[in-house]
Amino acid sequence: MSTLYERDEAVIAGIEKLRFFPLEVVSGHGCTLVAPDGRELLDLSATWTASGLGHGHPAIADAVSRAVRTAPGSGGLSAVHPDSVGLAEDLLELVPGSGERRVYLGHAGSDANDVALRACRHATGRHTVIAFEHSYHGGVGVAMGVSGVHVDAGAAPDPDVVFLPYPNPFRPTSAGIDADVAACLASAEQHLAGGSIACLIVEPILSDGGLVVPPDGFLARLHEACRRHGVPMICDEVKMGLGRPGTLHAFEHDGVVPDIVTFGKVLGGGLPLSAAVGPAELLDNPPAAALLTTAGNPVCTAAGRAVLATIVGEQLPERAAKVGAVLQEALQALESDAIGEVRGRGLAIGVELVDPATGDRDPRLAAQVVYRAWELGAVVYYVGGNVLEITPPLVLSEAEAARGAEIIGTAIADAAAGKVDAQEVARYAGW
Repeated sequence: MSTLYERDEAVIAGIEKLRFFPLEVVSGHGCTLVAPDGRELLDLSATWTASGLGHGHPAIADAVSRAVRTAPGSGGLSAVHPDSVGLAEDLLELVPGSGERRVYLGHAGSDANDVALRACRHATGRHTVIAFEHSYHGGVGVAMGVSGVHVDAGAAPDPDVVFLPYPNPFRPTSAGIDADVAACLASAEQHLAGGSIACLIVEPILSDGGLVVPPDGFLARLHEACRRHGVPMICDEVKMGLGRPGTLHAFEHDGVVPDIVTFGKVLGGGLPLSAAVGPAELLDNPPAAALLTTAGNPVCTAAGRAVLATIVGEQLPERAAKVGAVLQEALQALESDAIGEVRGRGLAIGVELVDPATGDRDPRLAAQVVYRAWELGAVVYYVGGNVLEITPPLVLSEAEAARGAEIIGTAIADAAAGKVDAQEVARYAGW
């Protein structure tokens, strides 16, 4: 009998795989994933944050069960139903903004960002988009073309995108981080003043590019520049928003109110759901220009409403701040020359792995560490080549945080000591 992984290799298209180790799972509960043999794994990824409330959360299960039993159709394309309208109303209540606003509902952060970008181009009559190096905004359309991660990997950039360097306090240029911020803002100012910019899109924390936390005030200064020139700012909160950074929205850290905010992943509680919230003058036109038959369907929107109610009702942003501090402190206490930095906000934490002799990035070590962590009983992936991305469900307990840090510490020590089979790890390409 073939293993589940072998069956997957025989039938699922490689174009949609990003594999780091042979992870097979048949069920889950809370922050735990269960393998076919019954082995339990501590989930420190939450499926790249999509399972933000953990696995099998009763609020989501109840909402989805109700919606499936009495579903009024399968989408919001040509009909309205209570949960699509209700979810949009919930988002408008939770996302700061002024004036007449609208909510786009989609399937993934990719289409939410793509629609936001296209809407800005249409509304402004301009085409150039300012984005950032090593960013990620989606895997389709315009969103893919303005994603630095995809361009780094060889994808064609959008013909009208301008990439700016994202300030990295751990790896500044020789001029220093303050100078890097100033140079980035000066470049943004120069482009914004040229009159050709349709919008600027930015992640409040650069996630797939290495979980880079920008210096305090960077987002605010960027927003001020956009406001001076009348250019919409799109804040991509798909991965880092909705409670994960210890606040409901990641952009709150800098006290800004973006023109458009995009959501995905955790919003659906494991189901395909995304949203863009912004001015009606941007998102209302052109009519029927973003048609997805099952977007806004009763099942996913019911899940979305349950997710938002749970995040707010159970005070999960506050919990993320508290448990995240415990987890980050435990990771910082690990004794390893291979750890260059532990950084993050709330339950969005990056552990940068380096060559102790040079301080350079160590992608080989990162690949071996996540493999070894899986062997030891935890699921964690790397981003930016060498940074462990620790984004567990928002319901993580302090005891689970301590156990996760212990597993990661052991995995780093074992990999650094040469206890991981490099040939076996090489079978899984990762990024």
